[in-house]
Amino acid sequence: MKKAKAYQLEPEGLGETISPARVVEADLQAAEAKLSRLLDSNEPIIAEICHYLVDAGGKRLRPTFILLVYRACGGVDAKVEDAIDASIALELIHSATLLHDDIIDAGMLRRGKPSAFARYGAGGTLIAGDYLFCRAFELCGRFEEHLVRTAAQACIQLTEGEVMEGRFRHSAAANFNDYITVITRKTASLFSAGGRVASDLAGAPKKTIESMWNLGNAVGRAFQMVDDILDILGPEEKIGKPVGSDLRAGIPSLPVVLGMTRNPELRQLFENDGRMDGAKFDRALELLRAPDLIAEARAMAAEQVKIARGLLAELRPSEYRDSLTVLIEDQIDREV
Repeated sequence: MKKAKAYQLEPEGLGETISPARVVEADLQAAEAKLSRLLDSNEPIIAEICHYLVDAGGKRLRPTFILLVYRACGGVDAKVEDAIDASIALELIHSATLLHDDIIDAGMLRRGKPSAFARYGAGGTLIAGDYLFCRAFELCGRFEEHLVRTAAQACIQLTEGEVMEGRFRHSAAANFNDYITVITRKTASLFSAGGRVASDLAGAPKKTIESMWNLGNAVGRAFQMVDDILDILGPEEKIGKPVGSDLRAGIPSLPVVLGMTRNPELRQLFENDGRMDGAKFDRALELLRAPDLIAEARAMAAEQVKIARGLLAELRPSEYRDSLTVLIEDQIDREV
C-alpha cells in the first residue's frame, strides 16, 4: 500500500492573508489519507493507474470547497466524517472523468506528465476510471437516498455534457448558451452537488442548501471559463498540457464561442474537416489571443464570481466564509 501524499496546504495563487486549505487542514489531511487508501485494489495494475493520476497532485479544489461549505454552514466536528467522505467521493468521480476524458480526447499529457492513457493505453485507463466511479459510490452508499441521488445526478449531467460537447466539436453552430449548458453539466455539476451535499450534512435550512447549490454552479462555471482562457494563453509548462489543446480538439471553449460571433475568419477556421493543425491552428490561436476577446472572456468569468460572492453574503460571518471568498476570488485571478 502506498503512503498517503502530504496535502498541499497553501495552493498556488490563494491569498496571503487566508489560506483556505489551511483553515480546514485537519479535514483535508484526513480526506487525503482515506483517498489514497481507496485507490488500492486487489489487481495491482488498477491501483498503479489510479495512484499514477491522483498522486500526481491537482488542486483538490472540490474537497476544499466541500469542506469549507460544510463548516461555513455550521457543520460540527462530530459529523465531519460525513463531509470528508462526501468530498472524497466527488474527488473520485472527478478523477474518473479525467481518465475517461484523456481516452476520448487521446490526451497525451495530464498535469505536466504523460497521461494515464499515454502510459497504460485505453483499456487499462478505462477500467481504472470505472473503478474510481465504483469506489465513489461505495462511499456514497451509507448516505441517505436524497444525497446519493444528488451525486448520481451529477454523474448523469457529466455524461450528458460530454456528449453535448462532442456534438459541437469542429462546429460553428455552438453559441454562448450551448457553451454555458455544457460547462454547467461537465464542470459545475460536481461543485453544485458538493455545495448541496455539504450544506445538507451541516444541517442548513433548505434556502441555504439551495444557495450552496447555486454557489457551486457559479464557482464551477468561473473555474472552467478561466481554464478555457488559460488553454489559449499557456504556457505549456504551467498549464500542464500543450497550449491550445481544446482548440486543436475542436472543443468550443469560451474564447472560441465568443470569437466566432465576431470574426468570420475564425468561424471558418474552426469549422473544418476535423483537422486543426499547422497554419490553421497558428492563425486561430492568434485570433483567439486578441486582447479585447480575452478581456471579454475574463469579464464573463468575473460575473460568475460576482454571483458567487452574493450567495456567500447569505452565510453568517466566519473564517470559513472568508476562506470560501478567497477560494472563489482566486478563480478569476489565476494566471496559470
